[in-house]
Amino acid sequence: MNGVQEFRWSARAATLAATLAIGVVFTGCGTPGAPMPPSLNLPDPVTDLAATRTGNQVSLTWKMPKKNTDKLLLKGNVPVRVCRKENSGPCVPVPGDLLLAPEAAGAFTETLPPALAAGTPRPLTYFVELINRNGRSAGLSNAAIVIAGQAPAPVYGLAAQVRKHGVALHWTPGSEKEAIRLHRRLLTSEPNAKPKPRQGPLVPSPEPLEQNFLVGPVEQAGQASDQPLDRALDKSIRFGQVYEYRAQRVARVTVGGQTLELAGELSAPVRVEALDVFPPAIPSGLAAVATAGEAGTGASIDLSWQPVTDTDLAGYAVYRRDAGGTDGTWLRVSPEQPLIPPGFHDVQVQPGHTYRYAVTAIDQGGHESARSVETEETVPNP
Repeated sequence: MNGVQEFRWSARAATLAATLAIGVVFTGCGTPGAPMPPSLNLPDPVTDLAATRTGNQVSLTWKMPKKNTDKLLLKGNVPVRVCRKENSGPCVPVPGDLLLAPEAAGAFTETLPPALAAGTPRPLTYFVELINRNGRSAGLSNAAIVIAGQAPAPVYGLAAQVRKHGVALHWTPGSEKEAIRLHRRLLTSEPNAKPKPRQGPLVPSPEPLEQNFLVGPVEQAGQASDQPLDRALDKSIRFGQVYEYRAQRVARVTVGGQTLELAGELSAPVRVEALDVFPPAIPSGLAAVATAGEAGTGASIDLSWQPVTDTDLAGYAVYRRDAGGTDGTWLRVSPEQPLIPPGFHDVQVQPGHTYRYAVTAIDQGGHESARSVETEETVPNP
Protein backbone atom coordinates (compact mmCIF):
# COMPACT_ATOMS: atom_id res chain seq x y z
CA MET A 1 0.00 0.00 0.00
CA ASN A 2 1.50 3.30 -1.03
CA GLY A 3 1.66 6.34 1.19
CA VAL A 4 -1.39 8.01 -0.29
CA GLN A 5 -3.58 5.02 0.38
CA GLU A 6 -2.33 4.66 3.95
CA PHE A 7 -3.18 8.28 4.60
CA ARG A 8 -6.71 7.80 3.24
CA TRP A 9 -7.31 4.73 5.43
CA SER A 10 -6.00 6.53 8.50
CA ALA A 11 -8.30 9.50 7.83
CA ARG A 12 -11.30 7.29 7.43
CA ALA A 13 -10.54 5.41 10.65
CA ALA A 14 -10.18 8.66 12.56
CA THR A 15 -13.46 9.98 11.18
CA LEU A 16 -15.28 6.75 12.09
CA ALA A 17 -13.88 6.79 15.64
CA ALA A 18 -14.92 10.41 16.12
CA THR A 19 -18.42 9.66 14.86
CA LEU A 20 -18.78 6.72 17.24
CA ALA A 21 -17.53 8.82 20.13
CA ILE A 22 -20.06 11.58 19.42
CA GLY A 23 -22.80 8.98 19.13
CA VAL A 24 -21.87 7.52 22.48
CA VAL A 25 -21.94 10.97 24.13
CA PHE A 26 -25.35 11.92 22.76
CA THR A 27 -26.78 8.49 23.39
CA GLY A 28 -25.79 8.62 27.10
CA CYS A 29 -27.47 12.02 27.66
CA GLY A 30 -30.72 11.57 25.76
CA THR A 31 -31.73 7.93 26.12
CA PRO A 32 -35.11 7.75 28.03
CA GLY A 33 -35.47 5.41 31.04
CA ALA A 34 -37.83 2.48 31.36
CA PRO A 35 -41.43 3.44 30.44
CA MET A 36 -43.67 4.23 33.43
CA PRO A 37 -47.18 2.69 33.63
CA PRO A 38 -50.02 5.21 33.37
CA SER A 39 -51.57 6.39 36.66
CA LEU A 40 -54.92 4.85 37.54
CA ASN A 41 -55.78 8.08 39.38
CA LEU A 42 -57.32 6.16 42.29
CA PRO A 43 -58.14 8.64 45.11
CA ASP A 44 -56.64 7.84 48.49
CA PRO A 45 -59.29 6.20 50.71
CA VAL A 46 -60.98 8.27 53.41
CA THR A 47 -59.56 7.55 56.88
CA ASP A 48 -61.54 9.83 59.19
CA LEU A 49 -65.19 8.95 58.53
CA ALA A 50 -67.44 9.71 61.55
CA ALA A 51 -71.14 8.96 62.01
CA THR A 52 -73.82 10.16 64.44
CA ARG A 53 -77.48 9.27 64.73
CA THR A 54 -80.13 11.72 65.95
CA GLY A 55 -83.66 10.37 65.96
CA ASN A 56 -83.96 8.50 62.65
CA GLN A 57 -81.33 10.52 60.81
CA VAL A 58 -77.69 9.45 60.39
CA SER A 59 -75.09 12.13 59.58
CA LEU A 60 -71.66 11.31 58.13
CA THR A 61 -68.65 13.64 58.03
CA TRP A 62 -65.15 13.22 56.60
CA LYS A 63 -62.28 15.06 54.87
CA MET A 64 -61.62 14.46 51.17
CA PRO A 65 -58.02 13.52 50.23
CA LYS A 66 -55.91 15.79 48.02
CA LYS A 67 -53.81 13.09 46.33
CA ASN A 68 -54.28 9.75 44.61
CA THR A 69 -52.54 6.49 45.40
CA ASP A 70 -49.65 7.51 43.11
CA LYS A 71 -49.06 10.57 45.33
CA LEU A 72 -50.21 12.89 42.55
CA LEU A 73 -52.60 15.78 43.18
CA LEU A 74 -56.21 14.99 42.33
CA LYS A 75 -57.81 17.11 39.63
CA GLY A 76 -61.51 17.78 39.38
CA ASN A 77 -64.40 16.60 41.53
CA VAL A 78 -64.35 13.05 42.85
CA PRO A 79 -67.44 10.79 42.86
CA VAL A 80 -68.35 9.51 46.35
CA ARG A 81 -70.47 6.46 47.15
CA VAL A 82 -71.98 5.64 50.55
CA CYS A 83 -72.90 2.17 51.76
CA ARG A 84 -73.94 0.55 55.05
CA LYS A 85 -74.14 -2.97 56.41
CA GLU A 86 -75.55 -4.87 59.37
CA ASN A 87 -73.27 -7.35 61.12
CA SER A 88 -71.40 -9.41 58.49
CA GLY A 89 -73.86 -8.75 55.67
CA PRO A 90 -73.05 -7.01 52.38
CA CYS A 91 -72.46 -3.27 52.19
CA VAL A 92 -75.73 -1.98 50.76
CA PRO A 93 -75.41 1.19 48.61
CA VAL A 94 -77.21 4.24 49.99
CA PRO A 95 -78.93 6.43 47.37
CA GLY A 96 -77.51 9.90 46.90
CA ASP A 97 -74.04 9.83 45.30
CA LEU A 98 -71.90 12.94 45.65
CA LEU A 99 -69.27 14.88 43.69
CA LEU A 100 -66.75 16.59 45.96
CA ALA A 101 -63.57 18.55 45.34
CA PRO A 102 -60.21 17.39 46.73
CA GLU A 103 -59.64 18.46 50.37
CA ALA A 104 -63.34 19.43 50.72
CA ALA A 105 -65.29 18.74 53.91
CA GLY A 106 -67.56 15.82 53.14
CA ALA A 107 -71.05 15.51 54.65
CA PHE A 108 -73.96 13.15 54.01
CA THR A 109 -77.28 12.66 55.81
CA GLU A 110 -79.66 9.72 55.49
CA THR A 111 -83.10 9.11 56.96
CA LEU A 112 -83.12 5.49 58.08
CA PRO A 113 -85.64 3.24 56.36
CA PRO A 114 -88.39 1.87 58.66
CA ALA A 115 -86.72 -1.53 59.00
CA LEU A 116 -83.55 0.02 60.42
CA ALA A 117 -85.39 2.53 62.61
CA ALA A 118 -87.29 -0.17 64.51
CA GLY A 119 -86.55 -3.27 66.54
CA THR A 120 -83.84 -4.04 69.09
CA PRO A 121 -80.61 -2.03 69.16
CA ARG A 122 -77.92 -3.41 66.81
CA PRO A 123 -74.79 -2.07 65.11
CA LEU A 124 -75.01 -0.41 61.72
CA THR A 125 -71.72 0.31 59.94
CA TYR A 126 -71.19 3.00 57.30
CA PHE A 127 -68.44 3.39 54.69
CA VAL A 128 -67.65 5.86 51.92
CA GLU A 129 -65.81 4.95 48.72
CA LEU A 130 -64.07 7.36 46.32
CA ILE A 131 -64.30 6.46 42.61
CA ASN A 132 -62.10 7.35 39.63
CA ARG A 133 -63.39 8.12 36.15
CA ASN A 134 -63.37 4.41 35.25
CA GLY A 135 -65.52 3.45 38.25
CA ARG A 136 -62.66 1.95 40.25
CA SER A 137 -61.58 2.74 43.80
CA ALA A 138 -58.67 2.06 46.15
CA GLY A 139 -61.03 0.59 48.75
CA LEU A 140 -63.57 1.49 51.39
CA SER A 141 -63.02 4.09 54.08
CA ASN A 142 -62.67 3.34 57.75
CA ALA A 143 -65.81 2.00 59.43
CA ALA A 144 -68.17 4.38 61.27
CA ILE A 145 -70.70 2.68 63.55
CA VAL A 146 -74.10 3.87 64.79
CA ILE A 147 -76.95 1.98 66.46
CA ALA A 148 -79.97 0.85 64.44
CA GLY A 149 -83.28 0.17 66.16
CA GLN A 150 -85.99 2.07 68.00
CA ALA A 151 -84.73 5.53 69.08
CA PRO A 152 -85.70 7.07 72.46
CA ALA A 153 -88.87 9.16 72.52
CA PRO A 154 -88.52 12.91 71.87
CA VAL A 155 -88.45 15.42 74.72
CA TYR A 156 -91.61 17.53 74.99
CA GLY A 157 -92.49 20.65 76.95
CA LEU A 158 -88.94 22.02 77.34
CA ALA A 159 -89.03 25.32 79.26
CA ALA A 160 -86.37 27.57 80.80
CA GLN A 161 -86.41 30.10 83.62
CA VAL A 162 -83.60 32.38 84.77
CA ARG A 163 -82.67 31.96 88.42
CA LYS A 164 -80.06 33.60 90.60
CA HIS A 165 -77.69 30.64 90.26
CA GLY A 166 -78.32 29.77 86.61
CA VAL A 167 -80.99 28.73 84.10
CA ALA A 168 -83.51 26.20 85.41
CA LEU A 169 -84.74 23.82 82.70
CA HIS A 170 -87.65 21.42 82.98
CA TRP A 171 -89.63 19.23 80.60
CA THR A 172 -92.42 16.67 80.53
CA PRO A 173 -91.11 13.49 82.17
CA GLY A 174 -90.97 10.36 80.04
CA SER A 175 -91.80 6.79 80.88
CA GLU A 176 -88.17 5.65 80.94
CA LYS A 177 -85.19 6.72 83.03
CA GLU A 178 -82.91 7.70 80.16
CA ALA A 179 -80.22 10.35 80.28
CA ILE A 180 -80.93 13.76 78.79
CA ARG A 181 -78.49 15.69 76.64
CA LEU A 182 -78.97 19.45 76.72
CA HIS A 183 -77.68 21.45 73.76
CA ARG A 184 -76.96 25.10 74.53
CA ARG A 185 -76.21 27.69 71.87
CA LEU A 186 -74.98 31.22 72.56
CA LEU A 187 -77.02 33.67 70.49
CA THR A 188 -75.16 36.83 71.54
CA SER A 189 -71.55 36.90 70.40
CA GLU A 190 -68.86 37.78 72.91
CA PRO A 191 -67.56 40.90 71.05
CA ASN A 192 -71.03 42.48 70.99
CA ALA A 193 -71.90 41.63 74.57
CA LYS A 194 -71.26 44.45 77.01
CA PRO A 195 -71.23 42.98 80.51
CA LYS A 196 -70.84 45.22 83.50
CA PRO A 197 -67.19 45.68 84.49
CA ARG A 198 -66.14 43.55 87.42
CA GLN A 199 -63.56 44.19 90.05
CA GLY A 200 -60.63 41.85 90.38
CA PRO A 201 -57.64 40.78 88.31
CA LEU A 202 -59.32 37.85 86.53
CA VAL A 203 -60.83 38.46 83.09
CA PRO A 204 -63.40 35.83 82.05
CA SER A 205 -62.38 33.68 79.08
CA PRO A 206 -64.48 33.78 75.87
CA GLU A 207 -67.62 31.69 76.12
CA PRO A 208 -68.04 28.81 73.61
CA LEU A 209 -70.77 29.28 71.02
CA GLU A 210 -72.13 25.77 71.63
CA GLN A 211 -72.00 23.46 74.64
CA ASN A 212 -73.57 20.09 75.47
CA PHE A 213 -74.46 18.74 78.92
CA LEU A 214 -75.37 15.13 79.68
CA VAL A 215 -77.71 14.89 82.66
CA GLY A 216 -78.28 11.49 84.26
CA PRO A 217 -81.09 10.24 86.52
CA VAL A 218 -81.03 11.72 90.03
CA GLU A 219 -79.41 9.46 92.62
CA GLN A 220 -80.44 9.46 96.25
CA ALA A 221 -78.50 7.67 98.99
CA GLY A 222 -76.36 5.94 96.38
CA GLN A 223 -79.34 4.51 94.48
CA ALA A 224 -80.98 5.78 91.33
CA SER A 225 -84.36 7.38 91.84
CA ASP A 226 -87.40 5.64 90.40
CA GLN A 227 -88.65 8.97 89.10
CA PRO A 228 -87.74 9.82 85.46
CA LEU A 229 -85.51 12.83 84.94
CA ASP A 230 -87.44 16.03 84.23
CA ARG A 231 -85.29 19.00 85.28
CA ALA A 232 -81.77 20.43 85.41
CA LEU A 233 -79.94 23.64 86.38
CA ASP A 234 -77.33 25.16 84.08
CA LYS A 235 -74.96 27.00 86.44
CA SER A 236 -72.42 27.92 83.74
CA ILE A 237 -74.42 30.74 82.12
CA ARG A 238 -73.28 34.35 82.10
CA PHE A 239 -75.73 37.11 82.82
CA GLY A 240 -76.31 39.52 79.96
CA GLN A 241 -76.26 36.77 77.32
CA VAL A 242 -79.04 35.15 75.28
CA TYR A 243 -79.12 31.35 74.97
CA GLU A 244 -81.06 28.74 73.04
CA TYR A 245 -81.65 25.28 74.53
CA ARG A 246 -82.71 21.98 72.97
CA ALA A 247 -82.93 18.55 74.60
CA GLN A 248 -82.89 14.90 73.55
CA ARG A 249 -83.11 11.56 75.31
CA VAL A 250 -80.03 9.36 75.12
CA ALA A 251 -79.82 5.58 75.58
CA ARG A 252 -76.47 3.81 75.91
CA VAL A 253 -76.00 0.47 74.16
CA THR A 254 -73.00 -1.86 74.53
CA VAL A 255 -72.04 -3.64 71.30
CA GLY A 256 -69.00 -5.91 71.19
CA GLY A 257 -67.60 -4.41 74.36
CA GLN A 258 -67.99 -0.87 72.99
CA THR A 259 -70.56 1.54 74.47
CA LEU A 260 -72.45 3.56 71.86
CA GLU A 261 -75.20 6.14 72.20
CA LEU A 262 -78.63 6.03 70.63
CA ALA A 263 -80.08 9.54 70.76
CA GLY A 264 -83.65 10.61 70.15
CA GLU A 265 -84.85 13.62 68.20
CA LEU A 266 -83.95 17.09 69.35
CA SER A 267 -86.75 19.00 71.06
CA ALA A 268 -88.15 22.28 69.88
CA PRO A 269 -85.78 25.12 70.85
CA VAL A 270 -86.43 27.43 73.79
CA ARG A 271 -84.83 30.88 74.00
CA VAL A 272 -83.91 32.62 77.24
CA GLU A 273 -82.34 36.00 77.98
CA ALA A 274 -80.21 35.74 81.11
CA LEU A 275 -80.89 39.11 82.72
CA ASP A 276 -79.39 39.67 86.15
CA VAL A 277 -82.31 41.05 88.15
CA PHE A 278 -81.32 39.27 91.33
CA PRO A 279 -79.87 41.11 94.33
CA PRO A 280 -76.80 39.73 96.10
CA ALA A 281 -76.95 37.72 99.29
CA ILE A 282 -77.94 39.45 102.53
CA PRO A 283 -74.95 40.27 104.74
CA SER A 284 -74.71 38.39 108.03
CA GLY A 285 -72.81 38.61 111.29
CA LEU A 286 -73.34 42.34 111.84
CA ALA A 287 -71.71 43.57 115.07
CA ALA A 288 -71.34 47.05 116.61
CA VAL A 289 -68.89 48.44 119.18
CA ALA A 290 -69.35 51.96 120.63
CA THR A 291 -66.62 54.31 121.84
CA ALA A 292 -67.38 57.26 124.17
CA GLY A 293 -64.45 59.29 122.96
CA GLU A 294 -61.80 61.17 124.86
CA ALA A 295 -60.64 64.75 125.05
CA GLY A 296 -60.48 66.11 121.55
CA THR A 297 -62.26 63.11 120.02
CA GLY A 298 -65.96 62.47 119.56
CA ALA A 299 -68.02 59.36 120.19
CA SER A 300 -68.28 56.72 117.46
CA ILE A 301 -69.62 53.27 116.66
CA ASP A 302 -67.60 50.73 114.67
CA LEU A 303 -69.51 48.19 112.59
CA SER A 304 -68.29 44.94 111.01
CA TRP A 305 -69.94 42.00 109.23
CA GLN A 306 -69.18 38.87 107.23
CA PRO A 307 -68.20 39.47 103.56
CA VAL A 308 -70.68 38.54 100.84
CA THR A 309 -69.16 36.19 98.25
CA ASP A 310 -71.27 37.04 95.18
CA THR A 311 -68.98 37.38 92.15
CA ASP A 312 -70.64 40.61 90.95
CA LEU A 313 -70.60 42.34 94.34
CA ALA A 314 -70.00 46.10 94.18
CA GLY A 315 -70.06 46.83 97.93
CA TYR A 316 -72.28 47.56 100.93
CA ALA A 317 -74.61 50.21 102.34
CA VAL A 318 -75.15 50.94 106.06
CA TYR A 319 -78.50 52.06 107.48
CA ARG A 320 -79.25 53.47 110.93
CA ARG A 321 -82.21 54.54 113.01
CA ASP A 322 -82.54 55.98 116.51
CA ALA A 323 -83.86 53.27 118.79
CA GLY A 324 -84.98 55.71 121.44
CA GLY A 325 -86.73 58.25 119.19
CA THR A 326 -90.27 58.32 117.87
CA ASP A 327 -89.17 58.21 114.23
CA GLY A 328 -88.11 54.70 113.31
CA THR A 329 -87.23 55.56 109.70
CA TRP A 330 -84.05 53.98 108.35
CA LEU A 331 -81.47 56.48 107.09
CA ARG A 332 -78.47 55.58 104.95
CA VAL A 333 -75.40 56.78 106.82
CA SER A 334 -72.71 55.33 104.53
CA PRO A 335 -71.50 57.25 101.42
CA GLU A 336 -73.37 57.14 98.12
CA GLN A 337 -70.70 54.89 96.64
CA PRO A 338 -70.91 51.35 98.06
CA LEU A 339 -68.43 50.49 100.78
CA ILE A 340 -65.77 48.05 99.61
CA PRO A 341 -64.58 46.54 102.92
CA PRO A 342 -67.10 44.88 105.27
CA GLY A 343 -66.88 47.57 107.92
CA PHE A 344 -67.94 51.14 108.74
CA HIS A 345 -66.90 53.83 111.25
CA ASP A 346 -69.92 55.97 112.26
CA VAL A 347 -68.97 59.26 113.93
CA GLN A 348 -72.36 60.94 113.60
CA VAL A 349 -73.61 59.67 116.96
CA GLN A 350 -74.45 61.26 120.31
CA PRO A 351 -73.39 60.03 123.77
CA GLY A 352 -76.21 58.42 125.67
CA HIS A 353 -78.16 57.51 122.51
CA THR A 354 -79.02 54.02 121.37
CA TYR A 355 -78.88 53.21 117.66
CA ARG A 356 -80.01 50.32 115.51
CA TYR A 357 -78.02 49.33 112.40
CA ALA A 358 -78.58 47.14 109.34
CA VAL A 359 -76.43 46.46 106.27
CA THR A 360 -77.28 45.66 102.65
CA ALA A 361 -75.18 44.34 99.76
CA ILE A 362 -75.19 45.95 96.30
CA ASP A 363 -74.10 44.29 93.02
CA GLN A 364 -72.55 45.76 89.86
CA GLY A 365 -75.99 46.20 88.32
CA GLY A 366 -77.19 48.33 91.23
CA HIS A 367 -79.45 45.65 92.71
CA GLU A 368 -79.60 45.88 96.50
CA SER A 369 -80.29 43.04 98.91
CA ALA A 370 -82.72 43.16 101.78
CA ARG A 371 -81.41 44.57 105.06
CA SER A 372 -79.47 42.31 107.36
CA VAL A 373 -80.52 41.33 110.85
CA GLU A 374 -80.39 44.45 113.00
CA THR A 375 -77.88 45.12 115.72
CA GLU A 376 -78.24 47.66 118.52
CA GLU A 377 -75.59 49.67 120.34
CA THR A 378 -75.64 52.47 122.96
CA VAL A 379 -73.03 55.20 122.99
CA PRO A 380 -71.76 55.62 126.56
CA ASN A 381 -71.57 59.03 128.20
CA PRO A 382 -68.06 60.42 128.59
